[in-house]
Amino acid sequence: MTCLMELQGKMANDRHFNQDHGSRRRVWVPGPVIVGAGPSGLAAAACLMDKGVPSIVLERSNCIASLWKFKTYDRLRLHLPKKFCELPMMPFPEDYPMYPSKLQFLEYLEDYAKRFGIKPVFEQAVESAEYDDSVGLWRVMSVGLKGEEMEYVCRWLVVATGENAEAVVPEIKGMENFGGEVRHTAEYKSRSGFRGKKVLVVGCGNSGMEVSLDLCNHNAHPSLVVRDSVHILPREMLGRSTFGLSMWLLKWLPIRLVDRFLFIMSWLIFGNTANFGLNRPNAGPLELKSKTGKTPVLDVGTLAKIKSGDIKIHPSIQSVGNHSVQFVNGRVEVFDAIILATGYKSNTPYWLKENRMFSEKDGMPRKPFPQGWKGECGLYAVGFTKRGLFGSSMDAKRVSEDIEKFWKAEAKHLSMTIARSFTLQPSFFPMFSCYDLEIASSI
Repeated sequence: MTCLMELQGKMANDRHFNQDHGSRRRVWVPGPVIVGAGPSGLAAAACLMDKGVPSIVLERSNCIASLWKFKTYDRLRLHLPKKFCELPMMPFPEDYPMYPSKLQFLEYLEDYAKRFGIKPVFEQAVESAEYDDSVGLWRVMSVGLKGEEMEYVCRWLVVATGENAEAVVPEIKGMENFGGEVRHTAEYKSRSGFRGKKVLVVGCGNSGMEVSLDLCNHNAHPSLVVRDSVHILPREMLGRSTFGLSMWLLKWLPIRLVDRFLFIMSWLIFGNTANFGLNRPNAGPLELKSKTGKTPVLDVGTLAKIKSGDIKIHPSIQSVGNHSVQFVNGRVEVFDAIILATGYKSNTPYWLKENRMFSEKDGMPRKPFPQGWKGECGLYAVGFTKRGLFGSSMDAKRVSEDIEKFWKAEAKHLSMTIARSFTLQPSFFPMFSCYDLEIASSI
């Protein structure tokens, strides 16, 4: 880290750093700035606090876990057993079911934030974050709900916006001409309003499967577009969760044999899913997840409805008309509504001014798991492992341990010196002469 006098000199001489930004307020953050107050951001803040490192969490919405609260359907439950989804240092309540509901998970996150005293700065949309080489610090620019501008200056930046920050809406020929309702699953809450209607669900991941089941169970007539091959596994095998059983088997067997076991068990339980229009990939479910991040579907009852014909399967869409959809096999059907279960993507390319750690193409770390959590110049990532909450917890622990080493060695002394120097002699910091300087308190 640059020594204190060198840092002060660079700040004073750097015109770019000192240019007047009008009414923008600038805040010096002694510890890391964490962008995102979802499960990943909360886990990172809690782990840092446990190490004695203060941080500040910025969140564009008005609450924690906004994706879970506002952009998930009501029937959603955790797909994995709760022991694989708990955040560091706080298990789920014992009276919670094995697969907690959406509301239970949100309650758990609220309790988690209270337990560790995490108080995010809400309604702060980060517009840019850029490392300033001249001073060796990150500059994080945000805009509040009323347009007020803020600049947070920090030594470390933790990106915790995750893989699912923005909805993916594919381009489908003629979709703009469709006369019925079109919505992404981010806008789907329940079957309300779809009773008796023919609904086309595009996408056969866990969300598409569950939305189709929800519609089917409440007197709608869903059809499901299956564009690619997909692994469908029972949620439980031999009295244990499929995920838990797989993790246990991987301790003793190579991934190839575990995949073979999962395939045989799935075939015994479901039969040949290709008979229902659900072809399996050539690679096994765990191998595919490891290489591409594509998650197998854990069935919660949808396959039985597909077998009975209550949920129809269609191939990819060729084009869309006023109320009709033509599929690549030439078949044409009429629908009242289309629901896009086409997933989400990272939004880091829109605001993070860095292209060494994160890919500009998909906004994901360039290095594969488990190396993708750390970049250069104090940049870190939590929640980009394609391994759900389990991966977020692992990243949060690694990040906190790494930052703790620097914090104990240099950063705390530097932060206190800067704060003390400003209190005693504000003119000592000409970089702040045009700003309302604040020293951020810990969370």
